[in-house]
Parts: sequence; C-alpha cells; structure tokens
Amino acid sequence: MIDLIGDIHGHADKLEELLLKLGYVKNKQTYAHPERKVLFVGDYIDRGPKIRETLEIVRAMVESENAIALMGNHEYNALCFHAQKTEGGHLRRHVIKNIVQHYETLRQFQNRQKEYEKYLDWFKTLPLYYETDKFKAVHACWDNNNIEYLRSILVNDRLTDELIYQSVERETELNEAIDQTLKGKEISLPSNLSFADKDGTIRTKIRTKWWEDPASMTYKSISVEPMDNLPEQAISPTAINSLGFYQDMGKMVFFGHYWLKGEPSFYRADICCLDYSVAKGGKLVAYRLNEESRLEKNNLIYV
Repeated sequence: MIDLIGDIHGHADKLEELLLKLGYVKNKQTYAHPERKVLFVGDYIDRGPKIRETLEIVRAMVESENAIALMGNHEYNALCFHAQKTEGGHLRRHVIKNIVQHYETLRQFQNRQKEYEKYLDWFKTLPLYYETDKFKAVHACWDNNNIEYLRSILVNDRLTDELIYQSVERETELNEAIDQTLKGKEISLPSNLSFADKDGTIRTKIRTKWWEDPASMTYKSISVEPMDNLPEQAISPTAINSLGFYQDMGKMVFFGHYWLKGEPSFYRADICCLDYSVAKGGKLVAYRLNEESRLEKNNLIYV
C-alpha cells in the first residue's frame, strides 16, 4: 500500500497539503498513515521556498519507517558540488550555472553549515532505485542494463564516497549509468538546432522518452518536452543504437524529473511520470498504488 510522490523541490507547504489529502496525520513530528507508506522519487532540494522544512518532513518519515526516499539528481549534484578533489576544486564545478541551481538551498542553510552537512550525509543513504514484485521506481530512467550494473557495484543500492568520486569520470560505465538513472537519456539534435531550457540554458540535446522505440520515432515525437521547433525527422541510426529502450511490460514504472505540464496523465498503462513542475507553479502529484496491475487514472492525486 504505497503512495508515490513526485519531485518536491522545497515546496513543503504543498507536500503537507498533499499528505493530508492522502490521509496522513502528523504525530510526534512525523506524518503517518495507519495502512500506507510513501515512496518519494527524489529531488527534495533547490528552487523552492522551504527546502529545510521539506527535508525535515521527508527524513522524519523515512526514519520512522513511514516512507522510502530515493535519490534525485539534485541530491547527487549537491554531493558532487560539495565534494572536494584532492588536486583542488570540486567534483561538480562551481560555475555560474551550477551555483544558481543550488542557490536557494545554500541560502536557506546559511549559518547552518553543520545541519546541511548532516543532510549531505543523509543523501548518501538514499537508494537510487526501488523494486517490488509489482512495480519499479527511479528518479529519471529505468534502463534494465544500467540497473543491473548498479546492483552489482553499489552497496545496498546506495553510493559510497568512493563511488561518488568514481562516478564523475566521464564516459565510464558508472558515470553513464548514474547519469541516465538520475537524469534520463538524451540525444543530440541535428546540426544548427538548439533550444533554451527552463533555466534559460541553451541546449543542443533533448531528453528522450526512454520507454519508446526510437526506430519508430522522430526527434519531435521522442522528446519528453513538447517543442514546436523540433523536426519531424527520423532519428539517426547512431542515436538509435545508443538509446535502446525499455521493453519490459511486466511491472509499472514510476519516476519524476521531467517537469511535465498540464493535467496529470499516463504515457501508457505501465509508465507514470509524477513530476508536474511544482517548482514552476505546477502540481505536486502522487499515485496511490493499491492492488491494480495497470495504472488507473482515478489513483492520481495532486494539489
């Protein structure tokens, strides 16, 4: 009896509103339900006005066994942003783009360095994926090959300090598995095409629908984010070979990450994205999983 909740990004008020709507009650500093627990799919920090409060709620629910919390790319990025290289600098460079992404988190923990460092240590306890006999959950992308590789190298499905340092080495199997699992799959656009993302950064790659066969898609149709200027052009064979796609129809898959807009819905009967851009004025979304083997529209609950 699981309630899966999408990216929160420091919107603690919305989180509390959603938990109350789902029937959770605050008792002894944590939210609990008599019959259910929550699975959070990651991205608790950055952007929103109440990041510390969000972390307090999520961590308390995890520690009281009323929730499971996965790692998102923002928690991973925060770990890399603060981890120092022996030769100087940090695993995640302190360039303007990265500083801006973390700004709200850093500002809200100003003069609370030790408190924040405890949360950084807590981030390392977060698993990167979760699976039962009924469903799978991950922050951005469930690729069976990546997950099997990570299962073979992670410690209890979690990153160690050593693995975090190894994970930033470009074009290694670990780097690509972490990158795709927490940030999704991407392909390069045809030459001369680019777009500005939600933060105004110019991009030449698009996030892809990793559950679709790229051989039957165009650049426009495979993009997770609808964009009018993308071409209705067949994807290059090189990109098709690099992408692969998720073909397993046996279990439902839940994830966040993709900043969807509009009315929450499903891509297909076993694929559910729960990120509907709460940090950009959108909705905080949950899926109430009961005994069903395929997704049901009525089980989407949001505020």
